[in-house]
Amino acid sequence: MRHLFTFLALIFLSSFYSVKAQNDTGHDITVTISNFESNDGKVFIGLYNSEENFLGEMYKGTISKISNNQCEVILKGIPDGTYAISVYHDENDNNKMDKGVFGIPKEDYGCSNGATGFMGPPKWEDAKFELKGKSINQHIKL
Repeated sequence: MRHLFTFLALIFLSSFYSVKAQNDTGHDITVTISNFESNDGKVFIGLYNSEENFLGEMYKGTISKISNNQCEVILKGIPDGTYAISVYHDENDNNKMDKGVFGIPKEDYGCSNGATGFMGPPKWEDAKFELKGKSINQHIKL
């Protein structure tokens, strides 16, 4: 399990820099993230467009500052489809998800639909949502 968390954190961080270019057409996804323990560091936000890429290669991603223990970002130009969002709070600002014993994340993280994993990362089926015909809001509580 330790290797699984390490692998996912490395993929998440490395794929952040290979995110596909943003499309000028489509809809907006407003992502509100709340319940941060502090305003320290930053939050990494990843949008995934397939089960195969979930927690691996992001479709789009961004980094945001935290204010009043929350943040809001708008992912623009997203075409209709099925998506999932994953976020983590890089509280110590070292550009990685820190892990503790057995590879369990020490920094807060969350997914769309409140998806959580049991003995591993959250599943695509639990985190996915549909974007169809209009902009939407997603709220993730850490």
